[in-house]
Amino acid sequence: MITVSNLTYYPVKGCRGFDLPAVNLQRAGFERDRRLMFVSPAGEFMTQRKHPRLALITPTLKDEALILSAPNADTIQIPIQTSGKITRVDIWASKGVHAVDQGDDAAAWISNWLGEAARLVHIADGFQRKLDSRYALSADDHTNFADGYPLLILSEESLADLNSRLNAPLPMNRFRPSLVVRGASAFAEDNWKRIRINGTEIALVKPCARCVVTTIDKETLEQRAEPLKTLSLYRKHELGAVFGMNAIPLGEGKIEIGMEVEIL
Repeated sequence: MITVSNLTYYPVKGCRGFDLPAVNLQRAGFERDRRLMFVSPAGEFMTQRKHPRLALITPTLKDEALILSAPNADTIQIPIQTSGKITRVDIWASKGVHAVDQGDDAAAWISNWLGEAARLVHIADGFQRKLDSRYALSADDHTNFADGYPLLILSEESLADLNSRLNAPLPMNRFRPSLVVRGASAFAEDNWKRIRINGTEIALVKPCARCVVTTIDKETLEQRAEPLKTLSLYRKHELGAVFGMNAIPLGEGKIEIGMEVEIL
């Protein structure tokens, strides 16, 4: 039987995630997942690709506030604002996404941590960031500040297969999946079109092409050639070196660790 083995929630794009025993699944992904993002003063999104120090930031949600902490830095608590004056930000091909700036204190904290000017924004209430029309299944498909899709699904067996080819095994957090499954054969998820968990269907629509974020050690920030070097040898695809599947929830519901994953 294939089951859910891990659920990871990323409150702020590019920062650390944390594991949960259960999540509320919405059409845009896990509830409150990646609704916050750091941007440049010009409104351009910031990620570990150019700012690896983001990997050391731990975000925590407490009621309607965000707590940010990082090594050798003061912790800050920020009241989350989801409505108000709209600022427009860009993330990949999505231009002019409606967002709400989280204030000067948050901006000062992240600017000090990164060593350059930056601000924190929250996606505006009611705004839907549409998915790539080549892979979307309906006009209502949308996400928050994830790179491109509401969910990233990966199996433990796929990681085990990759690790068997590496000199040193890598942890799952290198690949930042939101939903991890156990009990499938390695890379079985490549061929799944739809799955169902606790009555809610999820469509797997596109292989995930991996980038340099996977080469950054999330504890030391050391960067090496792996796993991209090995993935490019045996997981080559027209999109690049692929690992995991991007997915779209087709409904809403609750997912818990240990629930069965039905292959449809």
